Amino acid sequence: MFNTTAWNRLRYSLYAPVYDVVAERAFRRPRREALGQVTWQPGMRVLLVGAGTGLDLPWLPRDIELHAGDLSPAMVTRLARRAQAMGRDVQAREMDAERLDFPDAHFDVVVMHLILAVMPDPVRGLAEARRVLRKDGQLCVMDKFQPDDRPAGLARRSLNALTSAIATDITRQARPLLEGAGFTIEQDTPVMMGSLFRALLARPTPA
Repeated sequence: MFNTTAWNRLRYSLYAPVYDVVAERAFRRPRREALGQVTWQPGMRVLLVGAGTGLDLPWLPRDIELHAGDLSPAMVTRLARRAQAMGRDVQAREMDAERLDFPDAHFDVVVMHLILAVMPDPVRGLAEARRVLRKDGQLCVMDKFQPDDRPAGLARRSLNALTSAIATDITRQARPLLEGAGFTIEQDTPVMMGSLFRALLARPTPA
């Protein structure tokens, strides 16, 4: 099996019923720390890309305009239920992170948690994030990354053929991806398992 949009939609629909059991507690602190790096202001328009079941919602301010999307319809359904139970107004919809259905410069903040290591084409996903961000907007990323100064070796690349199909890519590097997509990284903080999981805050690099 290989990493494609269709396969990701299927597998995350299958994962949806048990996703919270696996991911809620394990990533509670990393999510909170990543979102804590954002400079929040009332009324901000915010997009959660690859929002899953909405596990970021408890750590987001309530005085923002919140949009959220995920490739899996089952995830979106659970996200909407969580938002309703929390009394939060969230515009939740099925959405491909590599083809965002929003106009240019529409958001003040784009959040991408645990998605860059999953999507088939993270370069395209970051290009879409940059497109929909205002020129002074903030990109909040939290994910697992290979060290920036050490590309994956042969053994890791071989193992990645399996892990990318069933879970996640283990060879991607944060700074080359973000800087190559036109972002300037302002904060880069290890948040879990040493420096394997990192929280990064970035802004579009001025043209």
